[in-house]
Parts: sequence; structure tokens; C-alpha cells
Amino acid sequence: MHTVNVNNIPVHYQRLGNGEPLVLIHGLGEIKEGWIDQHELADQYDLIIPDLRGHGESEIYEGISIKNFASDVLGLLDALNIESAHICGLSMGGTVAQEIYRQAPDRCRSLTFVSTFHYAPKLLGRSFLRFRKFRSKLYTPKRARDIAARTCLYAWDEEKSNKFLQFYNPKPNSYQKSMEACLAIDNRKLLPQIKVPTLVIGCQYDTVVPLWVQIMMHESIPHSELVIFKNVGHIAKLEDTEKFNHTLRTFLNKNKQEQAV
Repeated sequence: MHTVNVNNIPVHYQRLGNGEPLVLIHGLGEIKEGWIDQHELADQYDLIIPDLRGHGESEIYEGISIKNFASDVLGLLDALNIESAHICGLSMGGTVAQEIYRQAPDRCRSLTFVSTFHYAPKLLGRSFLRFRKFRSKLYTPKRARDIAARTCLYAWDEEKSNKFLQFYNPKPNSYQKSMEACLAIDNRKLLPQIKVPTLVIGCQYDTVVPLWVQIMMHESIPHSELVIFKNVGHIAKLEDTEKFNHTLRTFLNKNKQEQAV
């Protein structure tokens, strides 16, 4: 594990491998170690895997927003003297990837959006937040984590469930703020402006962010690619690791910078 100061806060991250830089951005309540099954990509890529503020080893709970998450990642790339990188984000991490492109499109070699979304209608967002607040009063943290595992995973497999819970560790001080930040995004105008190679991954039985959302994103992003995982819930990188890694590797290899020169 490594740490650098970015935007006056410590950013904790993993770095391994060689090749073109690939940033992997975790989802809401996750930690950087949740990408462990993707470490095999380090044979071709320089993996940079941060904990977003308020997640994992980051104990910073102020300034939680999608804008600041993106700024922190860009600051990390600056600290590592990385001019541009491939950016991959899961769920909330996908909204951060979109914001990185908004702030610095020239820093993005490619974009991969996994089980993510680009817009949350305000009425739906408010209703969702009320429901989550109500539910948080009913269940213990352990029970809430167990429900999250059953919600995110399609096939109830004890091994995969335990692995999910190992890397899903929402912090009470940041979870609600991060969720509110997610539900405030509106990238409907941004997606048609994306000009870098983009892969959109959706999952057939995703009950967190339904597949039709990724289909809409694909249709909004010029020349983007869409891959749909069958018999998978919200976490394709865990439920179908082999296919996920192969899909991501194939896309990245096709869009390596040296090949485009």
C-alpha cells in the first residue's frame, strides 16, 4: 500500500504491474482491495487502485462529492507523474470516471463504465434516500451488509458472498454523503461529448443499477461498445471474474496508446 498527499489529504492506493496506466475505481462502500481478482492484469498494465476519500484506509469525511473524488484521482496521477491513463469505474466509481473525463478529457486514454449510471431523477433520488434512511434504523450494520450482498449478487454462493463482504465495508461517516453525491449527478449532456474509446458493461440481473441504464449510456456515447454479462448481478468482476478480466483486457489491448500512434 502507498500513500501520497493530494488536495491536502492523504490518498491511499495500490500500485502494481508494468505497462500503460490503468486506474480501477471502486464502488460505494467498497475498498481498493475489492479489485484483487483483477491484479492479473498487472502482467500488461500499470495498475493504480485508490481508496476514495471516506472509503477503505481513507479517514477523510469532509468534501465528499463526485467532483472531489475525481479531483483526488487526477491529483494522484499528477503525484505519480502519469500524464494519462485508462480509467475503469464500477458503480459509483463509474460516475467518478465520468467526472474525470469532464474535468480532464485529455487525461483519459479510454473509459470503462461498469454497472454504473449517468443520471438520477431527483424525485427517485429523494425517495431512495428516504427508504435507505428508514432501513438503516431497522437493521444492524451486520444485517445491512448481508442484505447488500444478497442484493448485489445474482447467484447466492457462500464463497462469493464472503468475498463480497470482505471488501464491502461502508463507513457510517461517509456512506450517506457518498450516496447523496451519486444521486446528484446528471451527465446526460456529457455522454454525447465523449470522444475516447469507451466500453460500457451491464449485467442481466443487476438490481442495483438495471441493465437498461447501461443500454441508454451506450446509445448516448458515440462509437462506444456494450458488453452484457448474463446470469450476473451488480458485481461482474466478482461473479464472472474470468469473463470480466478477458473483456476488459481485450478492450484495453485494442486501445493501447502505442497502437494508436
